[in-house]
Amino acid sequence: MSENRQQSQHKPSARCYRNQRVALLTQHSKEDVIAPTLKKLLGCCVEKVGGFDTDLLGTFTRDIARDGSQLDAARKKARIGMDLSGLSIGLASEGSFGSDPFTGILPWNRELLIWIDDRLGIEVIANSAGKTNFSHRLIESWEEAEDFALSAGFPEHYLVVRPEDENHPEFRKGLADWPSLEDAVTWALNLAPNGRAFVETDMRAFANPTRLENIRLAAENLAQRLDSLCPACGAPGFYLAEMVRGLPCEDCGTPTHKAKGDIHRCVRCAHEVLVERELEYASARYCSYCNP
Repeated sequence: MSENRQQSQHKPSARCYRNQRVALLTQHSKEDVIAPTLKKLLGCCVEKVGGFDTDLLGTFTRDIARDGSQLDAARKKARIGMDLSGLSIGLASEGSFGSDPFTGILPWNRELLIWIDDRLGIEVIANSAGKTNFSHRLIESWEEAEDFALSAGFPEHYLVVRPEDENHPEFRKGLADWPSLEDAVTWALNLAPNGRAFVETDMRAFANPTRLENIRLAAENLAQRLDSLCPACGAPGFYLAEMVRGLPCEDCGTPTHKAKGDIHRCVRCAHEVLVERELEYASARYCSYCNP
């Protein structure tokens, strides 16, 4: 029987992924952090898959827009890797960037990993999020470009340069040393009708150590989720699915928006368990009745 994503009846176990081959479609060196992390924590063998230009699914330089959500893109990558390799287990990573969810000021990176196992018929999704150096600046001189580069962690973190503004179709990316950056800035300033250049961080994984570390943390999160087994069917991927709010107020007993428990759910059989939190009551400052 070929390993062609045929679902089997084998019983899952805590180490069911030991020595299993896992397809990872990437061209940006994500295997450098994902493979050793999962090898150490799960014992599986993550294999880099080539033969497909993942930039066709979307680029951070905005020349190719991502079709669908972050999860859609990751799932598509995983499926392509499985098809190209013929393996029944696939893995893919997809990143997104924006403002932090707390203050809306700091640049924020959210990394998503998806694990698809067609033998068991499961998908397990992991995440990691944190601060990043995602930034850009419109400059008019080499001195301004140099100042931005230093603030962005260059040359360890690569840069992208384009003439005029962020929408100019021509650009130079993967800039990783000072002579190359100065040459690109000179080119962009001379080409731009407004005499400006748009300089930004290169957010591809191999070009951004900060992002690569976040991908590694997402791989750790994935391993934790895969190592959590369903008490009903034994499948990997039994983890927190949602919070249950309504922790009662310490003064009046009115339900608040604070969580009183967590629901852990299996990705295979949908068995779920309510895990109550240690706190029995919420502070009155969270009560809409006591503190309207």
